[in-house]
Amino acid sequence: MPVMQFTRLGNTGLSVSRLALGCMSYGTPKWRPWVLDADASLPFFRRAFEHGINFLDTADMYSLGASEEVVGRAIKEHRNREELVIATKVFFPLGDGPNMRGLSRKHVVQGCEASLKRLGIETIDLYQIHRFDPETPIDETLQALDHLVRQGKVRYLGASSTAAWRLMQALSVSERNGWAKFVSMQNHYNLVYREEEREMLPLCVDQGLGVIPWSPLARGLLTGSRKRGDTTVTARAQNDDYAQKLYDDPQDWDVVDAVREVADKRGVSMAEVALAWLLGRPGVTAPIVGATKLEHLDVAVRALELKLAPEEVARLEAPYRPHGVRGFTG
Repeated sequence: MPVMQFTRLGNTGLSVSRLALGCMSYGTPKWRPWVLDADASLPFFRRAFEHGINFLDTADMYSLGASEEVVGRAIKEHRNREELVIATKVFFPLGDGPNMRGLSRKHVVQGCEASLKRLGIETIDLYQIHRFDPETPIDETLQALDHLVRQGKVRYLGASSTAAWRLMQALSVSERNGWAKFVSMQNHYNLVYREEEREMLPLCVDQGLGVIPWSPLARGLLTGSRKRGDTTVTARAQNDDYAQKLYDDPQDWDVVDAVREVADKRGVSMAEVALAWLLGRPGVTAPIVGATKLEHLDVAVRALELKLAPEEVARLEAPYRPHGVRGFTG
């Protein structure tokens, strides 16, 4: 069995596995038909723990809280809770009410307290804003997050998909006020979508933020599970309109073909090649890997030991063409 690798989350002293288990697929199928219920989900946490993964990423909006409850059950099963790094997120709607969404002080604080209860823990290791909120002053959001850190309800703060200027603005506001700063960026980044290389990744490297990319396998596009022109092969693809918005460029398939070519020559899976490329990118801490089959985790862990040659990297990167922004607006 491959040995898990660990690294620091940006410039912090926090040690995380080089893969994070994404928990969007665990909760209740009432939210999305491809989501696994609690009993079906727990084996995935056990396999992740067996592989040495200590980094779990969820969000309050996943299954409208049920995902956090499943993560809470998994935490209780783990024999060494102190070694786990629990990350969750706040922003997206949890109900129809006007205060059940966004990044107001009210929703951020209430959201954190609700997440703590669902997770069954006293402190969230990494509390992330799921997106930036254009309707709330950034000072209000950042002060609320700092309040949670000072209260001991949160240890570290993270941000997710946004423009580089917004992240830099937030870092500047926090620094000027002596507030806890973001230490990580959870962004959309993979071989099919590399626009983050323009500004966001250089900014994170310069400012010492860890990078934990979501959709590292482009919703299955980079695993070979989807065929050119067919977006309904997998159960998730059949019910994932968002994926079709993220990956709608016909030229994306040229990248997929390059991944398949390198994988075939190496005698490994396409997923291993795509993850190995991402793990080798500057600033990348831990891709967030989702799994609905146990072998998905085994494949992801094998990618840690796959070292791509410069000519293989060049082959993988050559077909890429610039994209419009995917994964956030503004």
